[in-house]
Amino acid sequence: MADTALTARPRSPLAHAAGWLADATRSSRGAVRLAELPFLTQLDVRLDAKGPAADAVGLALGLQLPLEPNTVVRAGDLTALWLGPDEWLLVGPPGSERDLESSVREAAGDEPVSVTDVSAQRTTLLVAGERARDLLAHGCSLDLHPRAFAPGRCAQTTLGRTQVVLVSRDEPRAGFWVLVRSSFAGYLTDWLLDAATEYV
Repeated sequence: MADTALTARPRSPLAHAAGWLADATRSSRGAVRLAELPFLTQLDVRLDAKGPAADAVGLALGLQLPLEPNTVVRAGDLTALWLGPDEWLLVGPPGSERDLESSVREAAGDEPVSVTDVSAQRTTLLVAGERARDLLAHGCSLDLHPRAFAPGRCAQTTLGRTQVVLVSRDEPRAGFWVLVRSSFAGYLTDWLLDAATEYV
């Protein structure tokens, strides 16, 4: 009898572009660093921000869900992005979606909560380097100056006509995460590589 078990490893939406991203990074000599961060766990969580579930979930996760619009809270390898008054995106290491979802649901108890695994829906691009803000500004209408979009901020916006979630990372020189739908990841990568040509 044939073995029908799936043994193939998952393939990231940008596996074909890894070499191009690395070449652009090398050529820019530190001006721009581009890479895919594939398979990050991404859970969309909705609950009452003023209800008891919000505090319980925060305690269970070891971080307080951000309540200020367009802000990010990070603890260890878990990041929470504010997407709306009752909506957050939890971003964690690859493969942690089941444990993370279980933690949220158990902490919420009988309180109304929605937890949706959207990990396969998006991939994440890292855009870093001393000209990262300039590169992103080519195709984003947000004011990306550090005074307006400081580390620890996030926004749902468009980049190169593509819907993204843009995150200004809070570690020194960490740059930006660009969370993009997998079906648009190739297009956006081509756009970024083209826009980066003036720095390479």
